[in-house]
Amino acid sequence: MNKPAINPYIPIVIGVISVSLSAILVKLASADAGVIAFYRMLFSVVLMLPIFLWKYTGEIKLLSKKDWVFSAIAGVFLAFHFILWFESLNYTSVASSTVLVTMQPLFAFVGTYFFFGEKISLKTIIAAAIAIIGSVLISWGDFRVSGTALYGDILALIACALVTGYLLFGQDVRKRISLVTYTMVVYMSSTVCLFFYVLVKGESFGPYPSMEWVWFILLAIIPNLLGHTLFNWSLKFVSTNVLSIAILFEPIGAAILAYFIFKEYLIATQIVGGIVVLAGILLFVADFKKIKSFFRKTIDL
Repeated sequence: MNKPAINPYIPIVIGVISVSLSAILVKLASADAGVIAFYRMLFSVVLMLPIFLWKYTGEIKLLSKKDWVFSAIAGVFLAFHFILWFESLNYTSVASSTVLVTMQPLFAFVGTYFFFGEKISLKTIIAAAIAIIGSVLISWGDFRVSGTALYGDILALIACALVTGYLLFGQDVRKRISLVTYTMVVYMSSTVCLFFYVLVKGESFGPYPSMEWVWFILLAIIPNLLGHTLFNWSLKFVSTNVLSIAILFEPIGAAILAYFIFKEYLIATQIVGGIVVLAGILLFVADFKKIKSFFRKTIDL
């Protein structure tokens, strides 16, 4: 493995900050959730198109009919993930919403268990139980604040399940083609789905104030293209476990930003519930043998 030009943890930190801005930018925008999702995906496709046309168009021939169907379904799941997650931010806090969406690894395990027959370990059962307890604490605390906050939490959990469907349908296709080609096909499918969703719902494609367009474009550039691109680059030099653990800092970063930008204060049950959820997910994704080995090597140095 070639030594990277820069420490890979620097791009990971930038990536975490980038994805943490996603919920903030959504809350800054005033358009309907479907419209925000549509322009986020549309501008992502437009920005990726020159690179795709320059280098990756030949890979389209590698896609079978099944690949096209699965990619299209993945795009639909991604579209409704964004719709429901963005909508949840209209009802609940940034912290609650992002923590609940972060439960995706556990949803993914449930999917792989039912669809691919992966075994359930004791560690997984304990991790899932801890995360569920944490989510109940968050929802209970939000319900005490208002019934609409609980509704937002439910939307965030459904959005989490939908993004898991997006990953499950796409993982087989992703093994055979490059990240750029796969992302382009899925993003285009998602954009088309969102276009018809906005059309059917009767939501407005425009006009919008100039700052609204800024939020749409920044959503495409920062969390979509910058954040996920940096994560994918870093995978060449660090393990998936490291990246999975790093992503757990997204709700923490989002909550801090929401406090300063929107003055969103957290109550005790939200804080405790969030910590419990993240602890459960950490237990699920962490390889503690490697972590122990890492600390031993650090001490030896």
